[in-house]
Amino acid sequence: MKIYTKTGDAGKTSLFGGSRVSKNNLRIESYGTVDELNSWLGLVRDNASNTHTRDILKKIQDRLFTIGAALAADPKKPKLKKPDLLEDDVMLLEKEIDRMEQSLQPLTVFILPGGHPFVSNIHIARCVSRRAERLAVALSLKEKMEPLIITYLNRLSDYLFVLARWTGKNLKAEEIRWEPGRTR
Repeated sequence: MKIYTKTGDAGKTSLFGGSRVSKNNLRIESYGTVDELNSWLGLVRDNASNTHTRDILKKIQDRLFTIGAALAADPKKPKLKKPDLLEDDVMLLEKEIDRMEQSLQPLTVFILPGGHPFVSNIHIARCVSRRAERLAVALSLKEKMEPLIITYLNRLSDYLFVLARWTGKNLKAEEIRWEPGRTR
């Protein structure tokens, strides 16, 4: 099977289930952003030295494929067989957030993303997760959608924020406080 089909050359693509839509359709933007997020998480996973973190990130990437399949599915065909996103998937993220936060100082100020290139990559993934969430919310206002998708993406951005802090601490990277109100 060839990778190119030429069926998208006129700016349309097929949803899972067969309907053709424009490539700038909100549904396409949504699952395309989830795919972008998954790629960023692949980079983060490839750079993680901790086996547990790599394992969790692989589970998250799997869940993102599940979310992508749900978003790519034709809403006019609700009986399509798709993998399930479960409440347990959200609970895993919460459990990991709680585990990492045990070794972190509570935040009392905003911090600037960065401190180490690896930490910065995690923050980029966090921002892409937030964008995926915003697009999923916009889509949910137009079409019926599984609400757990939005919950998962929201919790995932929280997980990535804490992972960035936890990774920075383990790398002994400085957390740079944002100090509002400075004037020149």
